[in-house]
Amino acid sequence: MATIGVRGRVVGLALVPMAIIGILLLFELITGKIDDLDQSLRTRSAAIARQLAPAAEYGVASGNAEVLQTLLDKAAIEPDIRGVAVFTENGQRLAQAGQGTWSNAMKGKLPANRMHLVEYKDRLVYFAPITRTELVVDDFQTFDTLDTPEFESQTKLLGWVGLDVSRNATFKSQREAIVRSLLILLAGLGVSLYLAWRIGRQITRPILAMTHTVSRIGEGHLNERVTPSSQAELGTLQRGVNHMAAHLQAMQGQMQEKIDQATARLVFQASHDVLTGLINRREFEQRLEHILLSALQNDREHALCYMDLDQFKVINDTCGHAAGDELLRQLTQLLKGKLRERDTLARLGGDEFALLLENCNIQDALEVAETFLAEVQRFRFKWEDRIFAVGMSVGMVAINRDSGALSNLMTAADAACYVAKDRGRNQIHLYQSSDSDLLRHRGEIQWVTRIQHALEEHKLRLLWQEIRRTDGAPGAARHVELLLRMVDEDGSEIPPMAFIPAAERYSLMPAIDAWVIREAIRVCRNHLTLVQAQPCLFAVNLSGTSLKAPEFRSMLLAYLQETPELGPHLCFEITETAAIGNLVVVNEFIEAMRAFGCRFSLDDFGSGLSSFVYLKNLKVDYLKIDGTFVRDIVRNPVDRAMVEAINTIGHQMGLQTVAEFVESDAILALLQQIGVDYVQGNMVHCPETLANLCK
Repeated sequence: MATIGVRGRVVGLALVPMAIIGILLLFELITGKIDDLDQSLRTRSAAIARQLAPAAEYGVASGNAEVLQTLLDKAAIEPDIRGVAVFTENGQRLAQAGQGTWSNAMKGKLPANRMHLVEYKDRLVYFAPITRTELVVDDFQTFDTLDTPEFESQTKLLGWVGLDVSRNATFKSQREAIVRSLLILLAGLGVSLYLAWRIGRQITRPILAMTHTVSRIGEGHLNERVTPSSQAELGTLQRGVNHMAAHLQAMQGQMQEKIDQATARLVFQASHDVLTGLINRREFEQRLEHILLSALQNDREHALCYMDLDQFKVINDTCGHAAGDELLRQLTQLLKGKLRERDTLARLGGDEFALLLENCNIQDALEVAETFLAEVQRFRFKWEDRIFAVGMSVGMVAINRDSGALSNLMTAADAACYVAKDRGRNQIHLYQSSDSDLLRHRGEIQWVTRIQHALEEHKLRLLWQEIRRTDGAPGAARHVELLLRMVDEDGSEIPPMAFIPAAERYSLMPAIDAWVIREAIRVCRNHLTLVQAQPCLFAVNLSGTSLKAPEFRSMLLAYLQETPELGPHLCFEITETAAIGNLVVVNEFIEAMRAFGCRFSLDDFGSGLSSFVYLKNLKVDYLKIDGTFVRDIVRNPVDRAMVEAINTIGHQMGLQTVAEFVESDAILALLQQIGVDYVQGNMVHCPETLANLCK
């Protein structure tokens, strides 16, 4: 039904109801005609049989076969009669005319008081009784009176008249009637179909025209229009389609204009920084690659400067990102005013910029960079009622035929900028492949990759080292420190001081400390499940970077909230430098952890310049004396005095003291003499794997 068009539906709407009504009427007419023909045959045959029975009475009673034969021959002349016969009372045939069939019918006993009908598929056989009567019988009297008691007592059965009537003529008439009716019906349907088609064509032609126009408009041909052909409802619809097409065409023009403008903006934004309007990193690297190719092919010399703003983070943190964005916009306008026509300035991201000096040797490039640096140093940024001075560190690298790949150039310029910042900021550093500072920076970069690989591939490992009492008295709990190691490719262990500086410089310590915390909690939980295990206090080192990270503190707090029973078995070691640099944060952290029963140890105490001033503001339990004093305590009186002073002050404040780097019996003996509470070192206990601790 869904595939039939409008014209087909209109024709069907006009034709189907009429066809249904016509078929029903035809069925009714044919049924009535067939019934009439059949009833007419039965009535005529019954009348003939009724008339033959009294006419044959004399011939049967007298036994005159000639009279009977003459009577039967005349009766057989009637149409549809196949044969006529007269039978005696016992079924003996006296006379016959035609081809009737009687044997089967006469075998049974027939009723004597009425006419009997035997019906076959193609014929009807009537048997009328022949009786002798003493009454005067009216020729027009019906056989219905034969059923009365008075008549039965006055009649005698003499025989039977058999009449065999063919139904073929009736069937033929029925078929002819059906054929004529069907022909009339088909003719009527044909005429109706033609008229419906003509009417539907007139109705659907404008609809199909509108359908074609709408389809063309949908395909994008917005200049397509419908030719109005009516003033009625269809005309209104046609004019509406034309109005819609005109409106869509106008809208398409406006939309295309907006699309062109948006495309131009997207193309610009794809290659430029939205905030400053400078080209972005992607576009800059494409131009740098083109310049590098010219240096390789034409032996030209260019220069690349990698510039990082100093104090930008301070302004961003104190005044908000809006101030930082405004600073970047103002500095961009300042630097663009100093560009030569062939120079390219780009913003790489954040507060990082890059300057490409085309066809410029290193000496000239240094002069240009110094001009940029001087302009930035003279610049003062005003935000509300505050004024800020801004600096800039510049890393420069020459671009020539020996420069190598583009990635090498960007890495070299970034490394040179890092060295400039490391040497005091607000200066220019020229990249030299043999520069020791650059080699150190490159080594740290390599460590970053190795640390990330170790975190991903589970190459970190924890060892444990016991912290023992100097008096040898057994304590209620065992005190151990968990020590971090990295597993090298060959399976050897890398000490933490080989990779921790790089991790701290490149903000990887929170990830490392998070791994250490998870592993320490796992070890602590396993240790608590041992039935006969001695209670143990696990000392875990935390870096200052992790302490400043809210995410790390939230993670640790969540662990302890989930398993608060582990708190009394954990002791967090914080270095003196980290504690003093984040005094407020550290104290808040200590208060939060103490709620779970955790303890704290101040590590490397004595390395700072104002250690004793800050000690009274830190709520710790243990004071770990810096190992640099302990190592030479036997030979160096100053170191011994420092250890004694730290131990005395710690005890005065109610803290327990721990001496690190105890590597000889002489050191141990002197520490016992001084009165240090705990000692730790390879002479006391060499680090072991956690498997030995949890046995």
